[in-house]
Amino acid sequence: MALLTANNLAMRYGPYNIFENINIAIHHGERAAIVGPNGQGKTTLLRILSGEEKPTAGQVFRAKTLKVGYLKQETLSEAGNGTLWQLADGAFTHLKTQARELADLEALLAQDHSLLEKYGHKQQAFELAGGYDYELKMAQVLTGLGFTPADYRRSLKQFSGGEQARAQLARLLLESPDLLLLDEPTNHLDLSAIEWLENYLGDWRGAVVVASHDRYFLDKVANRVFELSFDNLERYRGNYTHYARQRAERRARREKEYKAQQAFIAKEEEFIRRHLAGQRTKEAQGRRKRLERLKRDKLIEGQRHQKTMGLSLKADLRSGDLVLATHKLSIGYPDGETLLTVPDLEI
Repeated sequence: MALLTANNLAMRYGPYNIFENINIAIHHGERAAIVGPNGQGKTTLLRILSGEEKPTAGQVFRAKTLKVGYLKQETLSEAGNGTLWQLADGAFTHLKTQARELADLEALLAQDHSLLEKYGHKQQAFELAGGYDYELKMAQVLTGLGFTPADYRRSLKQFSGGEQARAQLARLLLESPDLLLLDEPTNHLDLSAIEWLENYLGDWRGAVVVASHDRYFLDKVANRVFELSFDNLERYRGNYTHYARQRAERRARREKEYKAQQAFIAKEEEFIRRHLAGQRTKEAQGRRKRLERLKRDKLIEGQRHQKTMGLSLKADLRSGDLVLATHKLSIGYPDGETLLTVPDLEI
């Protein structure tokens, strides 16, 4: 049974169509990559799957008790007042609740020995949930993502944007959600942290969906690939290397089928043109009807290619020390939702 299923998703911002007719299902144990050119809606799709954004059309169905964790691509502007250790420790409130219940039972055992069996069951559940070693797990995850013990007591407000992103990733990993949605998780990681994350996700017990441009990371992590491009979602089995090979083969096959169909259409149109008003009018009319049905129902589209922009900049005299500055800059669509707010910067 799928953990999450999305049917006929469409997303539009004003007059701009991001994607439509997207169908996707995520099963337990899958580590799926979402790839595609910039601007095709990968982040928007993750936001919809997480429940943070509603689609213009379509529905998302989640398993009844599904726990979803979502790492956003943009850095959080509100880091909170706590320390890094407190942020990580917050992933285990359920274990702390169990620990208090065990302590309360221990206090009652001296007066009521009938509670011993109940205490044993709760203690076993606490141990299986990692109640006696969760702090060790916290340290392992924080270290793996590049933090040192000196960072544990630092305030999150002192962290850079990249450090805050790593801290949020650590919290999500420690929460162990059933479905982990990651938007460009390697953006703020060095090589050793990326390699650690690859190994950690390789042993993930739930499901993972990751959008990333890091093909080497996806080669290590993904066992399924979704390509989102030109409003369409295509599915591939295997990691990024397998996807790239299958994609090239699929495109070559489609291009061959497209050319063959175009040659057939041209031949039929020539026959119709020559014989529609001649002795073979009835046959020409029949061919025209079949050709109209073909164009309406079974027409193969030619390959579409991502447009590239050419930009030529001429060197000029240095105008001062300030190269670039932003003030109250936001990015989005005209008459639509703001996608990103940029902090004031000076370079």
